[in-house]
Amino acid sequence: MKKLVTALAFAGTVCWGASALAQAEAPAAPDCAAKATEKKLAGAALKSFMKKCERDAATVSCAATATEKKLSGAARNSFTKKCVKDATQQPAAQ
Repeated sequence: MKKLVTALAFAGTVCWGASALAQAEAPAAPDCAAKATEKKLAGAALKSFMKKCERDAATVSCAATATEKKLSGAARNSFTKKCVKDATQQPAAQ
C-alpha cells in the first residue's frame, strides 16, 4: 500500500508540476513544463519532450527509492522498471 501511495503521489506531482513532495523525492527533478515553455515547444515535439522528461524524473525518484530499500541486482532493476511504469502511466479515459 505504501508503494502505491508513493507512486500515486509522485505521478500527481509530475502532472501538476514541481512541489515540495517532488523535490523531496527527486531534488534534481526538472520542471518539465517550464523547460518546454523555455524551448517554445508545441505539438508533437512538446508531447515527446514532456513524456521523456517525466520518465527521466520518475527514473531518478525510483532509483532513489530502490537505494533507500537497499535493493540491488535483478530486484533493483525490476523494482525500478515497475516504479517508473506506475509513475508515468496515464489515467484511463472514462
